[in-house]
Amino acid sequence: MLTFDEQLDILIKAALAEDIGDGDHSTLSSIPADAAGKAILKIKQDGILAGMEVAAAVFRYKEPSSVFTPFKKDGEAMQAGEVAFEVEASVHTILQCERLVLNCMQRMSGIATLTHSYSDRIKGYKTKVLDTRKTTPNFRLLEKEAVRIGGGHNHRMGLYDMIMLKDNHIDYCGGLEKAIDRAWTYVQEVNPALKIEVETRNLDEVKRVVAFGKVNRIMLDNFTPEQLVEALQIVDGKLETEASGGINIDNIETYAKTGVDYISVGALIHQAKSLDLSLKAAIK
Repeated sequence: MLTFDEQLDILIKAALAEDIGDGDHSTLSSIPADAAGKAILKIKQDGILAGMEVAAAVFRYKEPSSVFTPFKKDGEAMQAGEVAFEVEASVHTILQCERLVLNCMQRMSGIATLTHSYSDRIKGYKTKVLDTRKTTPNFRLLEKEAVRIGGGHNHRMGLYDMIMLKDNHIDYCGGLEKAIDRAWTYVQEVNPALKIEVETRNLDEVKRVVAFGKVNRIMLDNFTPEQLVEALQIVDGKLETEASGGINIDNIETYAKTGVDYISVGALIHQAKSLDLSLKAAIK
């Protein structure tokens, strides 16, 4: 597997190629090639800051000699009127990187802010809030990083780092126990380090999974808090437990009170709203 930094370089390269194409003609036509400049990142909306390290990486990728001076850190609370960083580089670099930096930081800060709100609601409980694979194609790396910055936890990054048997897998395979058994056999033969999670839709399926075994975590999908309490009694600590479906900022504490290990919330990413930031030229 590629490291985070290696994946980030790939993302930056593709994003700049998408935006610049055969040339940033606005800049090429109006700014001398040797012009040097300075810019600052202005915060225009309160929230949780995310994407500082990504911004630095974008400028370094385009111009390794650029000077990036941070005034705040990822995960810190930010307020309108503050300055997050200053960058000194070629004006061409600043203008060509501006939109990519802003798009990443605005999106990441929105996700981190929403995630922080969810995490804060259950900070007194053992339950951890998880993200999901409901992400933007080719931007998952940074969306999940923003969840982590906001105080949440990453579920599997993709289809490759954990087995999750959901309703469609079970139905296509021909049954709950059959799907589990085949997955367990596959793991022994291919990669014993892979964990197996299975989705359950009712208390009967919970009982069957606990009796059959061979999994690491059980997902309790669309269970009410009352049903969740019953399910946890059946599991009795034998498996990791995850609640999913119908959970939002208003009821997440009620679910956490049950003692479930994890709560997965797709909304952390797909319902987050980008926050307002701007990159402005610093002219003496």
